[in-house]
Amino acid sequence: MTAAEIHQNLVARFGSKVTGAKLDALDPWIEIASDAIVEVSEYLKTEPSLRFDSLNNLSGVDYFEPDEKKLAKFGHEPHVEVVYHLYSYEHRHSLVVKVKLPRWKDGKAGELPELPTVSGVWSIADWHEREAFDLVGINFVGHPNLRRILCAEDWIGHPLRKDYDFPLEYHGIRGR
Repeated sequence: MTAAEIHQNLVARFGSKVTGAKLDALDPWIEIASDAIVEVSEYLKTEPSLRFDSLNNLSGVDYFEPDEKKLAKFGHEPHVEVVYHLYSYEHRHSLVVKVKLPRWKDGKAGELPELPTVSGVWSIADWHEREAFDLVGINFVGHPNLRRILCAEDWIGHPLRKDYDFPLEYHGIRGR
């Protein structure tokens, strides 16, 4: 099934919860509303014509331009995205699903954006969501064990955020 056919299927089923798409991209993607990600994910996995039984990757991306001079050419509002790469072994088709979130919950700097976990749909999401939480700072609500996976537990901040200020020293070790 093509990305366009999958998009039509999702729009027919979920309507306005499908918030965007870029079907002519090298890796076509479909954007889903954050409050619908679990419902849509369950459908993508269980619908017989789709059967996306594999979550190959889930990653967080920070779309922010900290340089004021480049901000005008940036082209979109700062936000973070969660990107899901899905595959169906039965049908041998793939799909990229995106969820766009504000950089900060309720516009309050330092308050992590929230997204429901899909670890109940694809169990491997447990590890991927922990990585996105640790590095990009996305809080996956309902996650069974949301804690750091790559950085130390006492690490401050999320190092893949574009405005992250790398510490000069950590536990007496120089960083730069």
